[in-house]
Amino acid sequence: MAHDGQDLTLEQPVLLPDLLTLTKAAVAPVDTVYDTARSALRDKVTENGRVSGALIEAHQTAAHGLAWLATYRESLRQMQNWAEKLVEEGKFGEVEQLILQIAFGEYLGQIVGGIPMSQGEIIRLRDLGLGSDAVMTLCTGDVTTLMTRGNTQAARERLVTLMQERNADVTVGATGLDDELEMIRDQFRRFSVEKVLPHAHDWHLKDELIPMEIIEELAEMGVFGLTIPEEYGGFGLSKASMCVVSEELSRGYIGVGSLGTRSEIAAELIIAGGTEEQKQKWLPQLASAETLPTAVFTEPNTGSDLGSLRTRAVKDESDDYKITGNKTWITHAARTHVMTLLARTDPDTTDYKGLSMFLAEKTPGTDDAPFPTEGMTGGEIEVLGYRGMKEYELGFDGFHVKGENLLGGEEGKGFKQLMETFESARIQTAARAIGVAQSALDVSMQYAQDRKQFGKSLIAFPRVSGKLAMMAVEIMVARQLTYYSAFEKDEGHRCDIEAGMAKLLGARVAWAAADNGLQIHGGNGFALEYSISRILCDARILNIFEGAAEIQAQVIARRLLG
Repeated sequence: MAHDGQDLTLEQPVLLPDLLTLTKAAVAPVDTVYDTARSALRDKVTENGRVSGALIEAHQTAAHGLAWLATYRESLRQMQNWAEKLVEEGKFGEVEQLILQIAFGEYLGQIVGGIPMSQGEIIRLRDLGLGSDAVMTLCTGDVTTLMTRGNTQAARERLVTLMQERNADVTVGATGLDDELEMIRDQFRRFSVEKVLPHAHDWHLKDELIPMEIIEELAEMGVFGLTIPEEYGGFGLSKASMCVVSEELSRGYIGVGSLGTRSEIAAELIIAGGTEEQKQKWLPQLASAETLPTAVFTEPNTGSDLGSLRTRAVKDESDDYKITGNKTWITHAARTHVMTLLARTDPDTTDYKGLSMFLAEKTPGTDDAPFPTEGMTGGEIEVLGYRGMKEYELGFDGFHVKGENLLGGEEGKGFKQLMETFESARIQTAARAIGVAQSALDVSMQYAQDRKQFGKSLIAFPRVSGKLAMMAVEIMVARQLTYYSAFEKDEGHRCDIEAGMAKLLGARVAWAAADNGLQIHGGNGFALEYSISRILCDARILNIFEGAAEIQAQVIARRLLG
């Protein structure tokens, strides 16, 4: 019998027996509910035998909810795969078991009760057109056991106890990656700890560009040529390696973790759509960081609607081009050497078909003259976070681009070429999100141990330790989903859905970790001198760039229903 107000559930073993059997059995009911929801929604958005974009928009909340349900489904599947792999390798210890059971308990509970798409938007099964039958299908004995006994206070407290016993500078739980990738992680973690973390907050507060010395050191370490083929001067490594590097550098500071993104996008564009001459010229320069690129796509009035771009590229008598128009939210624009610039070459079009991609050369700027190249001007956009490379508005007035720098040598292919980079860009963004979330956990864990209130450390209070535990659990979930998308990319499989899911979940996890981390800091977290204030600002952008969460969910839903 219960006594002194004690809950009997706390007297049960913290770890669930036959855990992998339970979690494996829980995947199938989730599959069934997802399939039912997808079928029900497809019926609503089908017109004349075809899925209608207008009807998807009319049922947007349900469509986006389906994307989130699919993301949770895939997350649980990948967590199960992760656990089974660790069992085979003899690495499935108590920490990993706790992470698995808490993840399943929480995500199954959210599927039944409501998945948070954002702070104020909860998608429930009824919103997907499902009734009580779906809940009954889902709530099998295995699922119910995980929901009631997986994510308990005792499990969270035990996980945090084990986290305290381990080195706080390592990831919480085995990642499931091979030794080579973990060696890469260790190398870049050391770099972050020694060269980035001591200065990151100062760079942020002073709104300074990341020093060139850091860029030069990263170039020597191969960051900018990481996935560029060896025949073009790169290392020819996997997208999974890109994830690990981006994760650890972003754990130090998202600005440093994002330095390689522009080179990754530019290299992807050239590899997929460039001529052999363009590959031979540009890829070695990108790999060595002799040439720093910036991506110039977005315009003031178009946002995510790239098909409405108005910047014009007009061919002159020498077969070169003159660019005229305005661009905005251009990262690292001032001191770069080349712009991957999307412009309209067919003035008679109003959609994607008239767009072309250019490798537009420019002279790197200085503090006094950030945009010295004739035909272009620019101004800085002051931002909350993500400051290390700065954001700019750019204006072009007859800006000259050589004809040979039309990507692929053919007009009208620009949007298609850009689309081929979306998978890698979103995988990389998901990895950056994991790094930011891990950074929030790092500083919050340390603060919770050091800060004393009411005679004991903050970490001794269940709601504080519970926040830390959920940070660790969700970071692992997002990490496994991201690695899965990277592995799919490395295998040459189409992975736009997987990459989109990884980015969608990773961004939410990063924001939740930063927000909860600031809450743990209390009033001090609101003070600029504490690094959690920077991490919170940096985390917020992840739900917006490389496809806002709403756009990301829309893209996933269209693919799932199509």
